[in-house]
Amino acid sequence: MATDAPPPPEGSTDTRPTRPTTEAFLETQESAEFGELRRTHRSFAFPLTVAFVLWYLLYVLLSNYAGGFMGTKVYGNINVAFVFGLAQFATTFLIAWFYARHAAAKLDPKAEAIKSRMEADA
Repeated sequence: MATDAPPPPEGSTDTRPTRPTTEAFLETQESAEFGELRRTHRSFAFPLTVAFVLWYLLYVLLSNYAGGFMGTKVYGNINVAFVFGLAQFATTFLIAWFYARHAAAKLDPKAEAIKSRMEADA
């Protein structure tokens, strides 16, 4: 396998870290620390994904079946459908920003620790 590459020859100027073996990857994948990393990611990503999909479906269903409500003027020529459409974009960017903060605070440090340990053990 590509992950079972031999170490660089002695006296080599290759400064790249050695690559962990397949067994090291499997061992890490089965570790409690990696399981906690996956749980942390899933407990954040899955609920937000479900909430966003439901929010989007609400927008689509209201657009199709509640034309009178969606056509209600809010201000000038701006109606409820337009506001909901803009809210979809705002929600997308808000979720992306929120996830970036979550990943930087909770996921990246754990992932970096796992990566560093794997590279040190290789």
